[in-house]
Amino acid sequence: MASGFCKNCSRLLRDFAAYLRRVCRELGQKIRDFFRELCQCTCLRNTPDRSFLRKMTSIHLMYDHETQLLNQESLQALNRLAASENPDLQMTAAVCYLHLSHHLTSPLPEAFMEPVMALLFSSDLDVQKTISLSLVNLLVKNNVCKEMVIEMGILVPILELFQSGDPTAQCHSCACVAMLASSESNRDAIMVDGIIPLLVLAKSYDPLVQQNATWALLYLTQSDWSTRILCQAGAIPVLVLLLQSSDSEVQFYSCTALCNIAAVREHHPKFLSIGGHYLLKSLLTLMSSSVQKNSAQACRCLQTLSKNGLIQEQQMELDCVLPLKALLKTSTPAWTESALTLLSALSGHPPNNEILVNEGLLDVMGQLLHHHRSSSVVITHISKIITNLSSSCMGQQAVMESQCLSGLLRALVSPALSDETLLHVTSCLHHLMTWDPLKSKLSETVTSEQVSRLVKLSAQTHNLQLSYNCAAIISKLEMTGEITQLLRPHYITMSEYLLVFLKNKDVKFQHLGIVTIFNLKKDGEFSALLANSELEVQLWKVHAQTEETRRLLLMIQPISPSSLNP
Repeated sequence: MASGFCKNCSRLLRDFAAYLRRVCRELGQKIRDFFRELCQCTCLRNTPDRSFLRKMTSIHLMYDHETQLLNQESLQALNRLAASENPDLQMTAAVCYLHLSHHLTSPLPEAFMEPVMALLFSSDLDVQKTISLSLVNLLVKNNVCKEMVIEMGILVPILELFQSGDPTAQCHSCACVAMLASSESNRDAIMVDGIIPLLVLAKSYDPLVQQNATWALLYLTQSDWSTRILCQAGAIPVLVLLLQSSDSEVQFYSCTALCNIAAVREHHPKFLSIGGHYLLKSLLTLMSSSVQKNSAQACRCLQTLSKNGLIQEQQMELDCVLPLKALLKTSTPAWTESALTLLSALSGHPPNNEILVNEGLLDVMGQLLHHHRSSSVVITHISKIITNLSSSCMGQQAVMESQCLSGLLRALVSPALSDETLLHVTSCLHHLMTWDPLKSKLSETVTSEQVSRLVKLSAQTHNLQLSYNCAAIISKLEMTGEITQLLRPHYITMSEYLLVFLKNKDVKFQHLGIVTIFNLKKDGEFSALLANSELEVQLWKVHAQTEETRRLLLMIQPISPSSLNP
């Protein structure tokens, strides 16, 4: 599965990096003051690390001359400081790495990771917290290779920090694990000893620890194998509980992780085993969140879960339509799209349709069509919903009383819609025209611009199904005086695409061509145009082929169905 960052994680990382820059600017000044005073002390004049300390007093030059710092002499000094049993000297090295992690613009040489390992094993917790924060920053900026960190065994001391009991240390170590887990090849190593501690820290009372632990768990749901291990370890109840967190980021991470897990059907029984519809109630509550991304993600999670019939029934029992309708009334596109995605899935289950129609959903769809004419996602889902709900007499009557037909026709002429979206729109219109009252209403309301659009799309050849849908709509128009006047300017174009249809080897195109010609011949002007034309010649060819096929079939003794199943 993909290991790249989503839009939200990218934003979070940028915010985190900005925070580190602010902290490190202040820290940088303190470091310079510290080394300035330290180097003036006589007790350091004979210390082997004095040259290194003097170099650190000008560390602010590192941003422009980082290669001058990343040399063998500096590496030896850092190794000596890190290996020292003096916590103050260890902290000196850790602070240098922190400042380095802020300013470094190129990859950190692998040799410079050895002191990091030693500092993570320090007996001083402050040293561990400082160096782990440095490592987070280096990972965020991709200054170190995530796979190399795992290969060096640095994961071991990072996971040990989980047991430190210090929220800051736990926060930093969870962030490190989250960054390492963003690389798919690292997840196996993390799964061995990291799952249970992460699940424990995800229930921490410290919001930042909880946030970073949940962030790491989210990355572990991005591959099937790690997701399976997570579920076996009891991750689903923990993630469901986190939906109720007061932290919006924790809500988002847990909801996204649950959405990833729900995509695999084998985990659905675990969702169903959570009593009292707690999961669905939590998601429905989150769906009404004022935080847009959380509301949208809750909708996506419910939509993924709705593929399970039992879970979908539970959603309907909990009256999920009401909050969905509320989302549809907002002016936020993401909320509208998420709600429609879920409603599209619910309407695809016939037992739900009567409830959805009674809730006035078709009336809402008609209104949305008149306000979101340029949104392909919105138009696509609305078309699916109308098609699904108009399969009953009650739904067809509701379409008649709503703005659905006029909205679909308006969408038809929108220049912003893709062929894929138009395919859904025309499929829906074609479906509606199988019902006589709706066919009559459409014939009464269609405009010249809409007829021109249908003819143009019927004549295009790059999308045959779209061409078929549009031609099928035209074939069902009632040849009233108004429709005749609208079609006459297009008779030549229509004759051209009808000729193509009749020559098509696909029988459904031939049949559609014949039906359309039969309907258009009700107008004497088209009949005159048809006479002695290439279209008429092709029509007789199809007739002759059909007759020949019928004659050949009559030569075969019909086989009794009972003889096929003795």
